[in-house]
Amino acid sequence: MSGPGTARLRAHLGMLLWAAFVGLSFPAVGLLSEGLPPLLLTAMRFTVAAVALVPLAWRQSDAWPAAGTLALYGAMGLCLAGFFGTMFWAAHRITALSMATLFVSVPLLAYCLGRLLAVEQRAGRLLAILALGALGALGLAWAENGGDFTGMRIGLGEVGFFLGCVASALYPVLTKWGLAHGRLPRQAGLRTFWSLAAGALLIGLMGVVWESPAALLRLRLADLGLVIYLGLFSSAMTFFLQQRATATLTPGAVTAYSYLVPFVSMIVLFIQHPARISWTWMPGSVLVVLAIVLLLLQSPDAADN
Repeated sequence: MSGPGTARLRAHLGMLLWAAFVGLSFPAVGLLSEGLPPLLLTAMRFTVAAVALVPLAWRQSDAWPAAGTLALYGAMGLCLAGFFGTMFWAAHRITALSMATLFVSVPLLAYCLGRLLAVEQRAGRLLAILALGALGALGLAWAENGGDFTGMRIGLGEVGFFLGCVASALYPVLTKWGLAHGRLPRQAGLRTFWSLAAGALLIGLMGVVWESPAALLRLRLADLGLVIYLGLFSSAMTFFLQQRATATLTPGAVTAYSYLVPFVSMIVLFIQHPARISWTWMPGSVLVVLAIVLLLLQSPDAADN
């Protein structure tokens, strides 16, 4: 059987898998050797991901993208570069708690930007679900910080990372806008390839300017294996799943699955360090899971009215 309902279910299930891949990528990133240039490593990840998608993109492509489509891919790549660039810049200036708290804004930003570009309909139920998920994600950030929010402050680093969050939220919105206006192809693999290729180029340029390419000489064989793994699963697969879901779901609904990422990371943390389990994780976990369940149960009509 096939139809809109089946497509929506596949999109939701794909985003559940997306959350698992992204959540499991953080422990893998922690295994990389210290002192390696993060922007250049990200460019390498995106390059691996783009190369892996070449056969799929080749089969799905019938011509070179038009100039307007290439410009849109460039804007999407700029969104990726803006998020990862500000993330690595802010990592040395603000606390992990501040970054986790600010990242909670991405789904709500995606909804608002989607409304601005007319790819999101007025949806009070969806907005309530996003707010519930944001509250749950804040609860997980609070638990991760030992039940304390006193480390939060607003400074230049926080403002910079928030702008990066805006760029992250804009990525699925631009995808939805491009699909709605016939500027982007319907094939998810093709869109994923070109946006990752553009992102790899732009992030690589940022890395060459801001970092020392010579630092890549410290890359060990184990590090190279991790970069390839992250490129295939944490970049190629996750962006493909996101692109496929964006064709069916709204940007707000797609980005809402980012609330599950800290939940997956929490499970990994408990497996590695059972002593970290405490009641402080319960409120945020319940709210996040409830928000995702409500999102899964939401009917198309409820999302579009």
